[in-house]
Amino acid sequence: MKQKFSLAALLVGTLVLAGCAGFEATSSGDTANEPLENTYWKLVTVGEHQAVTIDEAREAHLVLHAEDARLAGSTGCNRMMGEYERDGDRLRFDRVATTRMACPGELMELEREFLDALGEIASWQVEGKNLTLLDDEGEARARFEAVHLY
Repeated sequence: MKQKFSLAALLVGTLVLAGCAGFEATSSGDTANEPLENTYWKLVTVGEHQAVTIDEAREAHLVLHAEDARLAGSTGCNRMMGEYERDGDRLRFDRVATTRMACPGELMELEREFLDALGEIASWQVEGKNLTLLDDEGEARARFEAVHLY
């Protein structure tokens, strides 16, 4: 009887550990790359500058809507909209426009750098949850992190 109980306990313990190991591998192991399109990309850096946020302001971000090749987002100060063209790893933004609200100086500077960077983008790279937008020289102009809203 004691031997049957030990065998059952060993079997249950093994199944529990195997289940936990499988869960750990999928939750913190290698993650697949986020899709470029239809993902909320939060701005992390523009050039060498960290993105800044202030209370009661939207964080700088962008979303590329694949269905109609439209750009939507925020500069951290104003709402942003436009169009984009994607061909493989090539990417170009066009007709980017913003609302025209005034914001504190550091947000206006971020907005200017962000919009300038978008005008010089030639390609993109996604590694896991990180998006890098590159210019013609292959230099990183802006870096983003994927954020899941739900």
